[in-house]
Amino acid sequence: MRTDAFSRLWRYASVSVITTLLAQGLLYLFYRVVGIKSAAESNLLATAITTVPAYYLNRTWAWGKRGKSHLWREVVPFWTIAISSIVLSTVVVRLAAHATAHVHSRSLQTLAVQGASFLTYGVIWVGKFMLFNKVLFKPPPPVAAPVTGDLPAEAG
Repeated sequence: MRTDAFSRLWRYASVSVITTLLAQGLLYLFYRVVGIKSAAESNLLATAITTVPAYYLNRTWAWGKRGKSHLWREVVPFWTIAISSIVLSTVVVRLAAHATAHVHSRSLQTLAVQGASFLTYGVIWVGKFMLFNKVLFKPPPPVAAPVTGDLPAEAG
């Protein structure tokens, strides 16, 4: 269990918990406290804000990347994945808001909207880990021992 892959998965899960709590808090703030009428707009704003720390926490802490980010190998693919996730989440949140529009309890509407957002990100969580680990922040291959070309001496 103490492999590099397990450690990355554990750190990725930790980043996901942090960013999910932040996103859910912002979604609640925008939708329930500030009173943005559209659940989709609240979700879009909350997840877009949360994507920035998610990128840096995943890159630096979960995968241990240092130095400048590579625009085409890291930044553009990450934001493409993030935007796709945001669009999917926003569609599902909009459906949840529409399905509960007849409910006269703002608390139940908020719960449905937040649940839809949470479940959507839960579904895509595994796929994102695979993409991050195998493509986006792919760890370097292990360093092989150098070959010297010398043959071992025969025991005599």
